[in-house]
Order: sequence, then C-alpha cells, then structure tokens
Amino acid sequence: MRALGVSLCLLVSSNLKAQCHIYHNIKGYTPVFGSTELKSFDWLKFESGKVEATGTKQNLTDNLGNCKKHDGKGQYMLPGLFDAHAHVSGLGKEMTRVNLRGVESESASAAKVKEFANANPQSKWVLGRGWNQVLWLVKEFPTKTSLDATGVKRPVWLERIDGHAAWANSEAMRLAGINRDTPDPPGGKIIRDENGDATGVFIDTAMYLIEKKIPPMSSLELEYAFDKAYEHLLALGLVGIHDAGITQPEIDSYVKRAKENRLPIRIYGMLAGSSRDLDRWLDAGHIKDDKDMLSIRSVKLYSDGALGSRGAAMLQPYSDDADNKGLLLTKPRDLDQLVEKIISKGFQVNVHAIGDRGNRIVLDALEKTYKKIGGRELRNRNEHSQVVSLKDIPRFKELDVIASIQPVFATSDMNMAEDRVGPWRIKGGYAWKKFLDQGTIIAAGSDFPVELANPFHGLHAAVTRQDRDNLPKGGWLPDQKLTPQQALIAFTINAAYAAHQEKTLGSLEKGKWADFILVDRDVINGKHEDIWKTTVLETWIAGEKKYQKQ
Repeated sequence: MRALGVSLCLLVSSNLKAQCHIYHNIKGYTPVFGSTELKSFDWLKFESGKVEATGTKQNLTDNLGNCKKHDGKGQYMLPGLFDAHAHVSGLGKEMTRVNLRGVESESASAAKVKEFANANPQSKWVLGRGWNQVLWLVKEFPTKTSLDATGVKRPVWLERIDGHAAWANSEAMRLAGINRDTPDPPGGKIIRDENGDATGVFIDTAMYLIEKKIPPMSSLELEYAFDKAYEHLLALGLVGIHDAGITQPEIDSYVKRAKENRLPIRIYGMLAGSSRDLDRWLDAGHIKDDKDMLSIRSVKLYSDGALGSRGAAMLQPYSDDADNKGLLLTKPRDLDQLVEKIISKGFQVNVHAIGDRGNRIVLDALEKTYKKIGGRELRNRNEHSQVVSLKDIPRFKELDVIASIQPVFATSDMNMAEDRVGPWRIKGGYAWKKFLDQGTIIAAGSDFPVELANPFHGLHAAVTRQDRDNLPKGGWLPDQKLTPQQALIAFTINAAYAAHQEKTLGSLEKGKWADFILVDRDVINGKHEDIWKTTVLETWIAGEKKYQKQ
C-alpha cells in the first residue's frame, strides 16, 4: 500500500494539554473490546487527551493526585457515539434548503417550496429534500403539476427522503432536455403518465439526468454546510461519522481541516466508487492523521436502490407491484470487477444493499474476490443489510462481512415494508438480532439525512422496535430487539472496529482517546421507551470539551 506523498501524521501538531483530569460523581458505562458486557464506573481519569483509568468510588481518592476535577453531578457518562453510515455534507445541505421531512401531502410540500423560493430570491435553483409519499393520504408519487402551480419560475429539484428518487418541476426538466423520447438509463427509471410523458419523478440513476445541470456548490458554500452539520452532530453526542460516498471537494475540506487542527469531529471517509477519480484515489493510498480525526481507507459502492421507491433489487417481484423486481445500480459483473480492484489496492469495500437480490450479489462478489485474491482482513461491509434472504444471512458470518445497519429504518419502514416484500421475505428483513446471534459484527448508524441524525433515536429503535410514540405495542418484529448493551456496543466499539479503529476509539479503556459524552438519563438500565428522549449535556473529544448544553 502506497501512502500519500505527504503524511498527515507529520503535518498535524499536537496542542493537547498534558494536565491530568478526573471526571467524578458520574454513572458511567463503557464497552470493553472483545466482551459482550459493559463495564460500569464512577469516575474517569484522562491526560494528554487519552484515558488513564476508570474506577469506583472506593478507589477515587487514590487516583486524584494533582488532577483537575470535574463534578458530573450524578449524570450518566457514555463513550462518544459513532454513526457508522451517514452523509455529512448532505446533512449540512439539508439544513440550508427546503426541508420536506414529515410534510403530510404533495400540496403542502409544494407550498413549502413556494415559501422557500420567496424567502431566497437569489438562489438559481430551489433545492430540497425529505418528501415521502408513503406518509401521504394518497400514497402516490407527486408530479410536476403541483410544483408548476406554485408560480416558481426557477428550476425545482427535491430529493425523496431516502435520496433514491427526486421530484422536478417543468423548468428543471426543460433545462435537462427531458421529453417523451428520453430513455430510462441503466439502473434508473423516469416515471411516466399514460401518454408516456415524464411526470416529474426520477428514480435512482435517472436522477443524474437533471442533477448534472445543477451548479456545483462553491467551496465557501460547502464549508458553511459542513459547519452547520458539525455543530448539530456534536450537540447530539456524536464524536465520529463514517461518511458514505465522499468526492474530491469533501476530501479536500477534510484533509485541509485535519492539517490545520480544525476538523471538529472524527471522519472515516468512504470514497465514492462511482467517481471517475476512483483509480487516482486508490493509487494514492490511505489517508490518516496522527490523532485519528481523519481516516480514508474504504470505498462506497452501490448494488441496488431503496425499498420506499421500489428500487431495491428483489429475487422475486414486489408483493405490491407484481411486474417490478427493483433496480440494479451496478451490474453484477461490474460489481465483481470493482470489488476485486478495490480490495487489491488494500481498501475496504462497503456496498449499499437493500433488497434480497442486491444483498446476494454483494455476498457473491466478495466470495469470488476472496477465492481469487483474498481480502477478508479488510473487514468489508454490507451497508444497510436490510432485506436479506434467510439463506444468505449465514453467509455474512462465513465471509466475515460486517453488517452496517440503521435501526431507525425498521421503525420508519414498518408502515410499508411488509406490503413491499410480503410475510415470508420480511423474516429476513431488519434482522439485526439474527446477525448478532450468529456472531456477525453489526455497526450502527442512521444514514442521515435520510433519517434524523440523533443516535438516541437509533438506540431506542434497536431496543424497542417502536417509533417515538412507542408503537406498535410490543414492537414491530419484536424477536429482533437488541438489548441496550448490544445497541450501545453497535454505536461505539463495533463502529470503531468497522473502521479499523477499535484499538484507539470506541470505548473508555486505558490508552484510548478520551471521547465521551454526559447525558441526562440511564439508557442502559432506565426505561427503554424513554431512550429517544435522552439529552446530551456535554461532548468531549480527545479530552477537549466540544459541546456543552446551554
């Protein structure tokens, strides 16, 4: 493996204070690498940004020394949380655009577009995200007609909540040259009316037909979006993000900030496998700094689409759409070649897979590459592992594939998932406990901005299998509930393991970075139904306070 010409290790200076600190009067929990149980503690000692010790009230006096004391006032301490699959710039962009999350109808969504356009007359395009037709009374895709009726003359482009479909007005379609004769691209679909005309909704790769016309963000706009995202994430107790599918502008920002000690949160970057820059990135080698603030050593690929837009690739037709088996975003032969190339360069492969066919194709590609050139030690990952054939679940263990999961997906999708795949296939859907029971490592995240970034929503969903109204009673597919201990491990040490960082991150063990949060309730032994209500009081990274609730 060739490293970059200039190692960040030489460029990042350490300005951590060497003073000893003790955080006491707390009720703490931490995973211990290799154990399925949590360790409890009453105080934490750290120095030069790293954990020195944890202990009980009985041995506190012997460890005080000349340490600076911090009184936790009886609150609860956890290791800083990770989101093992998310999109940082996507979150920042969402915070500066039309937000349609939770809007209950097409007409109300169009009204929000008009309101945003009137408030932002300088924007050349009106961009937004978050609509979800499954939540509307009429559960059908929207059309350009409602957007055109707003009177907004600028092009409008609104991504569905999962990012696998988008809704355009006529002006956006005109700029892209979309007409009746425009063919569906491989791996994509243009929704059309009975006359064959495009209605305004574009699925998966068809989205690129219009996206290529959207002016790129300036570096100043990107940095502003990042700043908005970082501030939000730290307030939620997140200390590290696995950023799924980064491109050159994002890489440049991360590297520059890391060099200048201005990267406020830990980033594990997955390179965008669809980029024309992929070969150049692979040849350049891994990127890593000496404080574990930035690591780029993996590639994000796509197998299929999403379940909500019926783009997830299924082995048999959708139960609620008999002529549709979903979409493959990468042909199996092409995926085989990409997996082999990436692994041959020493990079971890992380593949988006939602449907049972999409998941099988990923497992097949990894198995072929392992037999040909090896690569198990790279801890390759299946991103989402959402609806998996019961025959294929054991293959995750056989192939040492990490299941990167998003617990909130289960509770967000429970209103439509069984309708999509039927009562038999759903037995392999959102099956987190089946993975754990066979010894598969699961790393947890949210896929924000598809879901809200709050990790306590994910912990709650994993433990209860309920929404934040604590419905349905007893939980959806309750046999797949995780314990609070299992859920916390998935958001901490397992996420660190999935990034090759378990020796320095993910738990409050001696010698690791002192990344921790103080919260207002007991998420391990408290009421399960209240986990989602957790408030973060403080967030610390490498022994430095990055956030304090006002």
